[in-house]
Order: sequence, then C-alpha cells, then structure tokens
Amino acid sequence: MAKLNVSVNGQAVSTEVEPQALLVDVLRGTLRLTGTHVGCDTGQCGACTVWVDGEAVRSCSLLALQVQGRAVTTVEGLATGGRPHPLQEAFAQCHGLQCGFCTPGMLMSAAALLRECPQPSDARIVDALEGNLCRCTGYVNIVAAVRQAAQVGAEGGRS
Repeated sequence: MAKLNVSVNGQAVSTEVEPQALLVDVLRGTLRLTGTHVGCDTGQCGACTVWVDGEAVRSCSLLALQVQGRAVTTVEGLATGGRPHPLQEAFAQCHGLQCGFCTPGMLMSAAALLRECPQPSDARIVDALEGNLCRCTGYVNIVAAVRQAAQVGAEGGRS
C-alpha cells in the first residue's frame, strides 16, 4: 500500500492505495464519488473524464499515485453552493442526456472547453467533445446544451 495525498473537489484527501490502483477506481470505490463512470477501460469513451490540475484527463488510464499532491476535480465538483453548474442545468433543459452514462465525462470536457474558450463555435464544441462517446443522443442536444451554457456565461468551474 502507498499513501496518496491529493485535493479532490477542493478538499484535502489522504488515503492508502495499492500502487497499481487506477484513479477512477479510487474515486469511485475508496472516495465514493460515483459520478465518474467506468465505460471502456481503455480511455476511448470519455465516461471517466476528470480534471487534474484543471486539465481534462481519462481517469481510467491514470494511476492514482500519478496525481500525488495535485488537484482533481470530478463531476461532483462542478456544482457550487448546492446549485448545479450552468452546464448541468443546460444539459437538463436542452435534453442533452438520455441514459446519462456519458454525461459526467461530457460535462467535464465541456466545462474544460468553456474555461479555455468561453464562447466556442459549434465546430469547436464538437471538436472538444470528440473523445466522449454517446450511444443515445446523436450529440445535437449536447452541442445545444454547451452552446446555451456559453450564452449564459458559464465558466468551467474550479480547477
């Protein structure tokens, strides 16, 4: 076992992990932050997207110990003060989700985009979400939700 010291959603966390433990497994299992989903286990679907020091990464292809001393933000960290992030509200209002399995990863990738580019074109939104797979929606409503959140001035949230 190894000691992991990390900030998760703005809170200091210290826990013991196996050296081979993946970040997604520590988030979901040890820390009980189940918003981050496990989809393909190969980093191709994007369901496990989180931020590490503000950068969107696939938590299924990252060892937990690789984030030692860093800041991790999960989809649970997007909401502030008990209120959903504007992207979360836009996804609901624009019907940007159906089964919801891909939604956490979509939200984290979209929020990272809005931090970098507050008023993205539809082409830029599509490009930013390219690594996130959705089997239900056809992406039209997801792009509309990101566009709506950008119009209301949604910034990406904490890093």
